[in-house]
Amino acid sequence: MAIALLIGTILGWSMPAYAQAAKYAPPPSYSNAELRKHDFLGQELRSAEFSNANLDQANFTGANVRGGVFSASVLTDAILHGADLSNAMLDQVKFKGADLSDAVLTETILLRSTFQDVNITGADFTDAILDGAQVKELCKIADGVNPTTGVETRYSLGCRD
Repeated sequence: MAIALLIGTILGWSMPAYAQAAKYAPPPSYSNAELRKHDFLGQELRSAEFSNANLDQANFTGANVRGGVFSASVLTDAILHGADLSNAMLDQVKFKGADLSDAVLTETILLRSTFQDVNITGADFTDAILDGAQVKELCKIADGVNPTTGVETRYSLGCRD
């Protein structure tokens, strides 16, 4: 098979579907995991599964977690500074004391999540799905401009001045 792939590459033939499928790796799954203080600094975690995980004090600084699923996880005192969490499911998450500064949360589902003592300076919530009560509370502390998207945090939340 290796010779056939080499010849096909030289002749410009496309790779057979079964060979292409062999190159695909499913996203990592950390569901129900105990990941307290785990370091995910700058990691590529697209579509990773973190449902019901304990991510207390975990570090996601600069990580790419686009499309990740964090449903019902604990992110108490977690560091998500500059993380890309767009298109992610962050519903029913406990963010007590979390650092979401400069995070990109565009088109993210955040329903029924709690935001107590969080830092959202520079976070972009554009088109995120939040409860009205969440928006009201977050607008009280919203400040800054996201360095990646250039969007003001207050504007992305739809805060009224």
